[in-house]
Amino acid sequence: MSGYGQSIPGWGDTTQRVETLDLVLRYNHRIFDNLGSGWYRGYHSILLELPVHFVVSPDVSSMVGMNFLACYTFTANQDIRPYLFGGGGPVYSFADVPGMGSELNGNYQFGLGLNYGINPDHDFLFELRYHHISNGGNEEPNEPLNSVKALFGLTF
Repeated sequence: MSGYGQSIPGWGDTTQRVETLDLVLRYNHRIFDNLGSGWYRGYHSILLELPVHFVVSPDVSSMVGMNFLACYTFTANQDIRPYLFGGGGPVYSFADVPGMGSELNGNYQFGLGLNYGINPDHDFLFELRYHHISNGGNEEPNEPLNSVKALFGLTF
């Protein structure tokens, strides 16, 4: 998946506007299939993501991480399948963002997406997510980055 993210100054304790171009490798492992009935029929899965965030403003650098996310995908419609997800993991920041205070941070995130079936083997994904990065109070200062991200991609 790839996309764009931007932190929002004034959202919580966020003071810096940080813009990123994101590249995310994702593995989706189904845990429970054929849950529910009617409009909420679907499956539960675990997503493992390896994101690289290319910081383009205010500094040019990068952040890398690993995310473990729980996901529920609604399958009542076979062509368009909405999904909800949430989770987090560690993030290492090479970026010199004022107020972050630490290179090793954690993140949590949640969001929603659409999985559109192109053919039996490939799907198009589009999602919006809230993304929070901070060092959890391990070092001072600890100004978080509260961001919104829009991502799109293909499954294969």
